[in-house]
Amino acid sequence: MLSRQYLRENPDVVRRTLEDRGMADDVDLDRLLEIDEEWRSLKSEGDDLRHERNEVSDRIGRLKAEGKEEEAQAAIERSQELKDRLEEVESRADELEADLEAGLMELPNVPHEDVPVGEDESDNVEERRHGFDDLRDLPETVTPHYDLGEDLDVIDEARGAKTTGAGFYFLKGDGARLEHALIQFMLDVHREQGYVDLFPPVPVKSTSMEGTGQLPKFAEDAYRVGGAETDDYDDDDLWLCPTAEVPVTNMYADDILLSDDLPLKHQAYTPNFRREAGEHGTETRGIVRVHQFNKVELVNFVDPAESYDRLEGLVDEAEEVLRRLGLPYRILTLCTGDLTFASAKTYDIEVWAPGTDADDGPDRGGRWLEVSSASNFEDFQARRAGLRYRPERHESAEYLHTLNASGTAVGRVMVAILEYYQNDDGTVTVPEALRPYMGGQEMIEGHEKVGESAVGAGERE
Repeated sequence: MLSRQYLRENPDVVRRTLEDRGMADDVDLDRLLEIDEEWRSLKSEGDDLRHERNEVSDRIGRLKAEGKEEEAQAAIERSQELKDRLEEVESRADELEADLEAGLMELPNVPHEDVPVGEDESDNVEERRHGFDDLRDLPETVTPHYDLGEDLDVIDEARGAKTTGAGFYFLKGDGARLEHALIQFMLDVHREQGYVDLFPPVPVKSTSMEGTGQLPKFAEDAYRVGGAETDDYDDDDLWLCPTAEVPVTNMYADDILLSDDLPLKHQAYTPNFRREAGEHGTETRGIVRVHQFNKVELVNFVDPAESYDRLEGLVDEAEEVLRRLGLPYRILTLCTGDLTFASAKTYDIEVWAPGTDADDGPDRGGRWLEVSSASNFEDFQARRAGLRYRPERHESAEYLHTLNASGTAVGRVMVAILEYYQNDDGTVTVPEALRPYMGGQEMIEGHEKVGESAVGAGERE
C-alpha cells in the first residue's frame, strides 16, 4: 500500500496514477485527503489536550497543597472538560484512521516511470520474440488443443463439468502424466537457479490476501471457504489460494530479515483457484481460462536498490522454462491500464499456441497465451504485509521489495505443447526436455475411450 506520507506529499502523482490506470472514478481521492487532514488536525489537538491536562493535573496538586480549594476545584472541572474533549477527539480520530486505512487499501501502486501509459492490453509494448527463427514443421491445419485433447482422450471437460462445474476438467493418462512432468521439470529448472522449494498451505487467511493485494479489490474473483465471497469477511476467514504468491509472500509477514538473507528466492507449486468473475464468456472451450489450474510460482524478497536488476533476472529465469521446451514466445511490457493493482512494473511472457487464430496473434496465425507475469511490487506488498529487513544489524528496519513470476502456468504451457508439437497423424511429440520425466516416452498417441458413449460414437466396436 502507499504510505500516508506519500499520499500527503504526492497527491498529484497519486491522482495521475488513478487516471493512467483507468481508476479515476473508483477512488474519491479528494475525500481521502480531507480525511487525512482532519485526522492530523485531531491528532494535533489531542496532543495539545493531553499536554494541557497534564499541566492542570500538576496545578491541582499544588493548589490543594496551598489550601486554595476554590481554585483547585476549578482546575478539577477544567481537567474533566479536557478529559471529555479528549475522548471525543480520540474517538473521532479512531474512526477517521479506520476510514483512512480502508481508503489507502483501495489505492493501487504507482507505476514505475518506465511503464508506458495506455488504456488496456492493446497498448502493451512488445520487447522481443524468441524461437521463431527455427520453427518445427507443423500440420497444414493445427488442431486446437480442446479438440485434440478429446480425440486423444487426454482432456475430459465434460466429466469435469459433471463432477464440479464449468471451468473444471479431468486430465487422463498421458495428459495427466504430461502435467506431472511439467511441474517437476519446472521445479528442477528453478532449483538450478537458486530457488528454495516450499510446499505452502492452500487455504489462506483474509489478512494474507490483503497483504498481496487480492483483497479487498478482487474478492469476487476468489473462492471463499464457508461463505460468499462478496459478504463481509474477518481477518481469519479462509480463501482458496488464487496463486502461491499469497502464502509465500506472507510467510515472512511482520518478520525482520537481514541484509545477508537477500535476495531470498522461493519457488512453490500449488493448485490455484479463481472464479474469473469478470471473464464470463471469454473462453468457453479448452483449458486456457479455467477455475482450477496448476502453477509454479517464483517469489523474491530483495534489497530495494537491487529490485529492478532482479526483475530482469526474474524474467530470464521464467523464460528458461520455455527455452528448454523449445516453445516460441514473446515478452511484453505492460502499460499502466493493464498493470495489476499491486505492481509497479510487469513483463508478460506469452507463449505461441498455433491451434486457434486470434486477431492479435502473430502473422503466421495462432494466438498468444500469457504463461507468466514477472512483476516488481517495490514496497507496496511489504507495507501491507509488514515485510522488513535490516540493512545493517545496528540500523533501523526498512521495508524490502517483493517480486514474483509464474514459472510458468502449467495448463497453458500444456496447451502450447499439444498444439505446437502435434504431428500430421494426430499424435504429439513429447519435448526432449520432458522425456526423462515421462520414463523416456517420446510420443503421445492417445487412449481408447471407455463407456457406452464411446461405442455409440463409433469409436469402439
